[in-house]
Amino acid sequence: MERRRFFAQALAGTAAVASAAVARHALAGLPEPVVRTSPETAGPWTPPGVTGAGRPYRPVVTLNGWTLPFRMRDGVKEFHLVAEPVVRELAPGFSVNLWGYNGTSPGPTIEVVEGDRVRIYVTNRLPEHTTIHWHGQRLPNGMDGVGGLNQPQIPPGKTFVYEFVARRPGTFMYHPHADEMVQMAMGMMGLWVTHPKGRHPWIADVDRDYGFLLNAFDVTPGARTPNVNTMLDFNIWAWNSRVFPGIDPLVARLGERVRVRIGNLTMTNHPIHIHGIEFEVTGTDGGPVRPEARWPEVTVDIAVGQMRQIEFIADEEGDWAMHCHKSHHTMGAMGHGVPTMIGVDHRGLVQRIQRVVPDYMVMGERGMADMGAMEMPLPDNTFPMMTGTGPYGPIEMGGMFTTLKVRRDLPPGDYRDPGWYRQPPGTRARPVETAAAPAAHGPGHDAPHGAGHGHHGGPAPVRPAPFDARKPQGGHHDPSH
Repeated sequence: MERRRFFAQALAGTAAVASAAVARHALAGLPEPVVRTSPETAGPWTPPGVTGAGRPYRPVVTLNGWTLPFRMRDGVKEFHLVAEPVVRELAPGFSVNLWGYNGTSPGPTIEVVEGDRVRIYVTNRLPEHTTIHWHGQRLPNGMDGVGGLNQPQIPPGKTFVYEFVARRPGTFMYHPHADEMVQMAMGMMGLWVTHPKGRHPWIADVDRDYGFLLNAFDVTPGARTPNVNTMLDFNIWAWNSRVFPGIDPLVARLGERVRVRIGNLTMTNHPIHIHGIEFEVTGTDGGPVRPEARWPEVTVDIAVGQMRQIEFIADEEGDWAMHCHKSHHTMGAMGHGVPTMIGVDHRGLVQRIQRVVPDYMVMGERGMADMGAMEMPLPDNTFPMMTGTGPYGPIEMGGMFTTLKVRRDLPPGDYRDPGWYRQPPGTRARPVETAAAPAAHGPGHDAPHGAGHGHHGGPAPVRPAPFDARKPQGGHHDPSH
């Protein structure tokens, strides 16, 4: 009912699909728009009987997303995007009214091959005009999609067509250049991947190829529609319009080479960090990075409007955290302007407040970790501040967080969640009795007679211990270190 009412309000007054750009008699020849509403990760889509302009490519798996099918017509790859209101489940029990394409936000990933001629029909089912900009592409000026500058806006109920050649391989995005403050804040965006048509000296073959976009929303607790005028104080930090624990894991077989394509269409930068492995930045939206220009990293900072492509060898088995390293971006719907109450003694106060506000609870007296396991009454359709549970209890994360799951027994091409990792005996941190821990001595205390004292009986100067850094044998991906 909520979905139908939202659509009805958004579509009120729009005309039937027709356009000066796409004649009415030509609409019957449009490719049928493919719609998908599931928030789960779809498997890789390989075109039936078509490999593109060159050799077959490894299809991209869009995290919590999908790839848009195309049809071949007179040697041209034809796609049909429908800009429309959608209802997106950001996490189980938390759904938001967004704008997107073909039933989802972000829209489906478009995959082509270098040298392909592509034709994209764009039908506008929004209550206002729109356009699409093909972020990072080399194309004719009239196809660049900036409303008023390169083309007329696409009115509600109309269909326009874009046509150009995918001239260079890489990872790109698409999004409106019309009323951007509203349309991008409502979730209108999508990935575009152009695969190389032949073996490229700077683009390696990989065993798994993932992609997703970083996006953010300001959703008032209890509400269902984002506040589009927000500039800084977002409270929902998402990957492909999903928040942990709603973000699916990335999975890989031990020893596989993995590529991850990440684009940022939020209002701030995001340092994306992966535990357990090192990676290299192998590409940007400007193209592939020459091998001699790369260096090992465990965190890559992705600025607004940027795309970063990273690659690594999945050579360490386990469940490894992958997240934005800005701590508030791994939280749920946090409130702003909440005072720090650590160390404040609430004894005797809580009972008096609860006489007036029965649902009042102490929050933050010892830190916020209690919130990870606490059942707290929330308004309907409100995402908790901390949520998600692992094999050892609450993970105390939300927002931009997921896991990289590496398994030696994962079949090639299997993208299903293998469940939690079973650590070999003796390889997990464990509690010890206090008496069993070695005592910590300060300088000059409990030292042998005559040691640790200066000439006048005072503490001897503390000398730093020698520092010895060794590179693991076999390079950065040696599984023995």
